This record gives sequence, structure tokens and C-alpha cells, in this order.
Amino acid sequence: MRKQLRLSGSGGQGVITAAIILAEAAVSEGKEAVQSQSYGPEARGGASKSEVIIDDAPIYHPHVQVPDLVLAMTQKAADKYYHDLNPDGLLVLDEQLVPDVPPFAHVIRIPITKIAVEQCGRKLFANIVALGALVRLTGIVSYDAIEAAVAHRVPPHTIDANKKALRAGYDAVTGYNGTIN
Repeated sequence: MRKQLRLSGSGGQGVITAAIILAEAAVSEGKEAVQSQSYGPEARGGASKSEVIIDDAPIYHPHVQVPDLVLAMTQKAADKYYHDLNPDGLLVLDEQLVPDVPPFAHVIRIPITKIAVEQCGRKLFANIVALGALVRLTGIVSYDAIEAAVAHRVPPHTIDANKKALRAGYDAVTGYNGTIN
């Protein structure tokens, strides 16, 4: 059941935090998970990516080789990080921040940042909105597990707002069968 995911965007968008939360949710369900990250020297605004591998079996190589899913929260991230995506995989884009869709067969465009602002009040919730969408698209962890992992990882005074963002992202995904090959 090995799934390899790459979450990418710019520094400050929270893709690393989202990947950590996803890995924690998988572990809470008894799965194996590893998470790695890289970002440019510019802490905020530079390119960043975080990768997660989730499997039922032990994971001996902790780096994504051929991602099954790539999330791109910016145009620069989309252009840079989708090239080695599995041809049967899924490219998930923030539709407002990635206007030029890369030439890939399986693309899902979601207004991630717009949802964060309009439904949750601030764009800083975009990473959690994206996380909700990814869980709905992949079915890789249960909604209950991801919700608990979010509540465990975020500051206590933001738990309700983050749960709202998670649900908003989950509900934003329509017309997709819920699995990646």
C-alpha cells in the first residue's frame, strides 16, 4: 500500500507542518511513515517541499523516489516538483496560485488559499485546507485520524479554526473517486 507524497509551496505556507501532521496521523493508525523536508535559504518565500511515505510495511529508504501525488501551492513549486510524478499519479494545485497548469494527465485544481481566507478567515490555514483535500483524495488515513493529528499539533487556541479548515478542504473535493493509483 506504499504511497509517496510531495507537498510543495513557498516557505511560510506550512507544507512542512502539513506533512508532519499527515505522517503522525498514519502512525496513529498503525502504519509506517517517514517524512523529510527541504527548503531554500530564504525561510519565508523561498521554495520548500516536504515528502511523506506511508506504508503498511517497513520503509527502508526514507526519500520519495516517484511520488504518487504532488501538491503544489505556488506556480514555482508546480513547475519545479511535478516532473518525476508517477504518470498514474495526481497533481493537486492551488488554482489561484498556480494559473499555468503543467502538462500532466491527472490534475485537480482546488481554490485552497481562497477557501482558507473566505471560510476560515486567514490564509495561514491554507496548509490545513490542503491537508483535508489530500486526505479526501487519497483515503490514505481516516478523517478521524487526521483531525486528531491536527488537534495534537496546532496551538491549543487554534484547534477549532484548524478543524474548520480541515473540514473545508475535505468538503472542497468533489467529483473524484477518492484514491490514487
